[in-house]
Amino acid sequence: MKVLLAVDGSPVSRRATQHAVRLARQLASPPELALFYADTPLLQSVAIKLGADAVRRYHEENGHAAMRDARALLKRAHLSFAESQVVGEPAEAIVREAKRGRYDLVVMGTHGRGALEGLLLGSVARKVIAQSPVPVTVVR
Repeated sequence: MKVLLAVDGSPVSRRATQHAVRLARQLASPPELALFYADTPLLQSVAIKLGADAVRRYHEENGHAAMRDARALLKRAHLSFAESQVVGEPAEAIVREAKRGRYDLVVMGTHGRGALEGLLLGSVARKVIAQSPVPVTVVR
């Protein structure tokens, strides 16, 4: 089984990682696990002012911070995993990666914002569920 674990460094991502660890322990054989982070692009005007090197460092640092807890939990559980990060709108990037990598399952957290806030801000989890070609497990 191939599992894409999408994280953002939040407490709900930690819970999603804990769920992925429990899932891995229940399977007959360890899953092929991938830790994934999508960093929202900077506004073009900001990126231009910062310069390409600073923008690259900014996204690398965000990715490192977002995956830190999940990486540590997976290592403590003795699970092997690949990791990748991209710059892009998170929901679109997760769906694209799920398709590209031919994953069997996406595991991710949700912040559980209310309906009105979800309408105004959009929900990454809601978008992934709507667009994903594979099952999505959402952890609160």
